[in-house]
Amino acid sequence: MKKKLLALLMGTSIALAACGGGGDEAGGDKAGADPEKLFNQKCSSCHGGNLEGGVGPKLSDVGSRLSQEDIEGIIAKGQGSMPAKLLEGDDASAVAEWLANKK
Repeated sequence: MKKKLLALLMGTSIALAACGGGGDEAGGDKAGADPEKLFNQKCSSCHGGNLEGGVGPKLSDVGSRLSQEDIEGIIAKGQGSMPAKLLEGDDASAVAEWLANKK
């Protein structure tokens, strides 16, 4: 039982570390925000490189379930084990718009 709990805690720690972190290396350049690149840098470790999901839910059809504003809200506030503010400002808006078009 203790081994399972320890494994769960370690796995969660690794997943959260992979989802978060990093400074502003994705850039905050308003004109040059590449949402797919930002997603790959900040989100794909949990949501999958092809949006297929993994630790986080699949996002390949997220636009059929959530609006851009809903997605921006989740990015800003976090949800479940996803930490808040992995992306902010124009970067968050660009990724939310890109994801909202995934239907």
